[in-house]
This record gives sequence, structure tokens and C-alpha cells, in this order.
Amino acid sequence: MLNKVIIMGRLTADPELRQTPNGISNCRFSVAVDRGYKSKDTGERQADFIRVTAWRATAEFVSRYFSKGKMIIVEGSLRNNDYTDANGVKHYSMDVQADNVSFGESKSASTGGSIGNNFQQPVQNAPAQQIPPQSQPTEDSIQLGDLGDFEEILSDGEVPF
Repeated sequence: MLNKVIIMGRLTADPELRQTPNGISNCRFSVAVDRGYKSKDTGERQADFIRVTAWRATAEFVSRYFSKGKMIIVEGSLRNNDYTDANGVKHYSMDVQADNVSFGESKSASTGGSIGNNFQQPVQNAPAQQIPPQSQPTEDSIQLGDLGDFEEILSDGEVPF
């Protein structure tokens, strides 16, 4: 049998980290996920608000690096949390038990930043400006960071599938 859920959306509030009496971290949060269609009546996109529970290191990761409005990708399983209250009324609820959580957008996209230091929005009807040759990036001047974890893949030109 299979019970696998993958959702991508934005946090509706800041996640709150809690601990059980035994010291195990847990975190509950809600993710707004847009539906794939627009309402016929209003023409607006509707969203589903899905509750997610994370435990241990995953809970600590979410509480440390995510906040309201941030895009998040959650992989997990669907859990049934039905209960009967003190008045004998049965309540039904489902939430996602997070197994894996990752960022749904880059840091620069979430903060509104842009890639590169010299990016300027073009002005309409303005003459194009030439970048002086000494300031144009060359292959030697581009810094890619640490590539030690990658290895070169030699190919014979054939597609493997």
C-alpha cells in the first residue's frame, strides 16, 4: 500500500516549535496550496489550507528557516486525527505528517533580491549602453564556489534511456 503526499505552497503563519515532555521537538504549521483552476463565479484562484506536523530534526529545521509567506515543499504521508470531544461529538481531521521538507524558492526570490551586482532595469527609449571590456565577466573571473562535491561525467554522446 502507498500513502505519499507532496505539497508545495506558502506558510500561512510562523511555525511554532514545541517539545514533548520527553524533549522531542515537534512543529505544526499550515500551508496554503493554490488549486489548479479559477472559480467560475469570481475568476479568482482558490487555495486549500493543509495542516502539517513535523517531528525532531525536521521540526527544528522548519522553525529555524521558514516563516509566514515562505514557499515550502513538504513530502510525507496523510494521517487521520479523528477524536471525540468531552460532549461526545466526533471530530474528523486529516493532516500531513512531514518526512522531508525543502525550500520552494531561492533566498533571493523570497527576499525580492536579484541575481548579480550590476543588474539595472532597462529604461524605455534610452540608448543602449556598452559595458567596458575590462568590466565584462570572463571565464576566469566568474566564481562558482566549491565544486569539490561534483565529479565530471564522461559521455560517449549516447542518451542513457
